[in-house]
Amino acid sequence: MLVGIPFYGLVVKKIKVYESFVEGAKDGFTIAVRIIPYLVAILVAIGMFRASGALDMLLTILSPILTAIGFPPENLPLALMRPLSGSGSLGLLTDLVNHHGTDSLVSKIGATMFGSTETTFYVLAVYFGSVGIRRSRHALPAGLIADAVGVFSAVYICRLLIG
Repeated sequence: MLVGIPFYGLVVKKIKVYESFVEGAKDGFTIAVRIIPYLVAILVAIGMFRASGALDMLLTILSPILTAIGFPPENLPLALMRPLSGSGSLGLLTDLVNHHGTDSLVSKIGATMFGSTETTFYVLAVYFGSVGIRRSRHALPAGLIADAVGVFSAVYICRLLIG
């Protein structure tokens, strides 16, 4: 593919492949420079949230309620971090698996939750920031609702199938 597609473009379509590549790379670099402030803002906010202890305080407050509805409190940090940061949520998932073991219900719920949700704020910042859209309208609520459905579905399905 790496050889076939450029060869096809050069020979069959008569496209200047190298010039097209350089132009695309230049456009990509311009977009990357435009979205850097949005990415920095998200990463700083995530760092402040974790370092402030707000996550631990929220977990302490919500643990009794979560336990009552069948939601493992250990999975709450992952559910809250996933819409914000892929690497942060991957780190939390790794901690879950290391602490509870790979075959535990908590780890399986965490893995299912990780795969069923998206880094909504990151995606919106990158996509809307790259094209200069300031107001996301319904994209953020729709993305967060989809994340909530993914989180609670992961808990329900894992409890149903695994126990």
